[in-house]
Amino acid sequence: MWLDRRPGSLPGSGAGTPPSQASSRPISPLPRRTSGSRGLGPYLTSQRPGASGGARGSTLSLVSNDSSSSLLAASKRANGSTLKHSTTFEDAPAPDPETVLAGILGPSPSGTASGDLRDRPITAEDLDLDFDFGGLGLRELANGDAQPEGGGGAPYRPQSTDDYERDKAKFEELHRSIRACDDILSSVETNLTSFRNDLAAVSADIESLQARSSALNTRLENRKAVEKGLGPIVEELSVSPMVVSRIADGHIDEAWIKVLADLDKRATAHKSSQQHTQSKAVEDIGPLLDKLILKAVERIRDFLVAQIKALRSPHINAQIIQQQNFLKFKDLYLFLHRHQPVLAGEICLAYMNTMRWYYLNQFTRYEKSLAKIKLHTIDKSDVLGHEDVSRRTTVLSGSKLAGPPHDAFNLGRRIDIVRTSNHAAMSSYLAEEDQSTHYLEVPFRNFNLALVDNATAEYTFLATFFSPALSFSVISRHFNYIFEPTFALGQTLTKQLVTDTLDGLGVLLCVRLNQHLAFELQRRRIPAVDGYINGTAMVLWPRLQSVMDAHRESIRSLVAALPTRAPSASSIKTASAAPHVVTQRFGQLLYGILVLSTEAGDDEPVVTSLRRLGTELEVFLTKFSSATFGTDKRKRERFLYNNYSLILTIIGDVAGKLASEFQRHFEGLKTSFQEGA
Repeated sequence: MWLDRRPGSLPGSGAGTPPSQASSRPISPLPRRTSGSRGLGPYLTSQRPGASGGARGSTLSLVSNDSSSSLLAASKRANGSTLKHSTTFEDAPAPDPETVLAGILGPSPSGTASGDLRDRPITAEDLDLDFDFGGLGLRELANGDAQPEGGGGAPYRPQSTDDYERDKAKFEELHRSIRACDDILSSVETNLTSFRNDLAAVSADIESLQARSSALNTRLENRKAVEKGLGPIVEELSVSPMVVSRIADGHIDEAWIKVLADLDKRATAHKSSQQHTQSKAVEDIGPLLDKLILKAVERIRDFLVAQIKALRSPHINAQIIQQQNFLKFKDLYLFLHRHQPVLAGEICLAYMNTMRWYYLNQFTRYEKSLAKIKLHTIDKSDVLGHEDVSRRTTVLSGSKLAGPPHDAFNLGRRIDIVRTSNHAAMSSYLAEEDQSTHYLEVPFRNFNLALVDNATAEYTFLATFFSPALSFSVISRHFNYIFEPTFALGQTLTKQLVTDTLDGLGVLLCVRLNQHLAFELQRRRIPAVDGYINGTAMVLWPRLQSVMDAHRESIRSLVAALPTRAPSASSIKTASAAPHVVTQRFGQLLYGILVLSTEAGDDEPVVTSLRRLGTELEVFLTKFSSATFGTDKRKRERFLYNNYSLILTIIGDVAGKLASEFQRHFEGLKTSFQEGA
């Protein structure tokens, strides 16, 4: 039965079949293939019985054409790949056809592989099968005489030569399509193999890059560690060309100062390195640093000398040059003092001599301008006991001119010079053009106010520019050297103003102005001017004592001039009990002194002098009342009551400790003589 189904045992193909018929058997148009192709051949070319050969060939042709076009396009894209390596599977072993078929069809229903069924021997169960041949015998079934159930199909007949020729083109087309597909698949296989090889190469390159990156990171960390350790040392032992060129030829400005500070830092580090280590690098950098320092010292010297010369120019404002050309470059002197102390001392001495001349010249001109101010002359004719008080004015130069009248005992608006909030001194131009007549405190205030302001500015400059190169004690000595002639000029002016005057209020106003300047200097923290302030006070206080003594002596002269014989009855009757003119003057003088001493202590010399003067006045009033009213006690007490009442009225609104003391004293005197009044 199985032999009848072999191609050679088909009907008409037996021994009696002609050769032509035997040759008309359909032969597969596919060429001989490899083992893989031969294993798949029967499944690609087999036909099912009862199917039309033409229809099948048409269907395969359509499918293969579409597949071939798409695969060809894929092959073109794959062939354009930039992969470097490609391999083929020419030498690879072909897969087993049954294995491929099992992979396509899946496992057998019984779960047993086809290879196991083939190797298993045939049993009786395998032969005990019931096949339905439709009532036909095997030969009839093989000859194709059977009709399909229902009678709708054509009877099977063997393929003739004409049928073969008619289907030959279709099979050839199918063969070409299969070959094209095979070529495309081979190209795809080649490209995939090349891609796999390239992927392997890329993976190897990535691993190599990772290894190199890890090595580079390690080297970088090592270099950073080395740089961290050696960087400061190398920095100390090297000088950049920029530093050399800037020190030698650069303009002296803020950037030059920074480069100079860097050079100073390197020089300090080099000295420290020489003490601890001896290396070739330290020895080589030493001469270069020395030359740069000498060049920097030379340029600093020229710069400072040029600025000192500028201070000697006429009509120059020294404070502008100090602020813009000295203080902005104060590090220059510090560098100079550190590396060339002798030269720094010479520069400092040149500056001190220049400023010594500058301040003396400026204040001499200012003092001459203030000397042109007209001043009231208050001399011995303006004491308390003088009967005829003349009113004259004088100029500091000595020329005498008639001026407006003045009151030597009335404070009036003269107190405003102490209480004013204007701390600016009068300019030289205004002093020369002023035609008014003033008291002595006006030139004193303006000169000393200008002197204190300039002294403050100069001391602040010295302490800022020369520190920390010089100590504050040395700076104070330099300051005193600069202002010594100017201070002497100020004290000479003070002596000239107060020596010949008997203006007690004016002298006391100068004392208070001097004290205010002392407080201002303490607030500004300028201790170097204390010597001048104390010297001025030593001139003013003794002169105030002399003025107070002159008033007291004048009252004593009045007491001595009183008549010693008793007054007549007619003179007593006509005598007036009104306050004496000396009482009026004393009250005004006392008021002015108390107003100027509201914050004064008990230890001031003016307190003692004022008490003595008050005692002399009481003695004078008592003796004058006796000499005028004789034995008329009632008129004497009324006279004394009126005088003390006048004094109390004048000083009644003055505040302060000293004022309260005198108010209580004269209140007691007034009360004691109130009964007679």
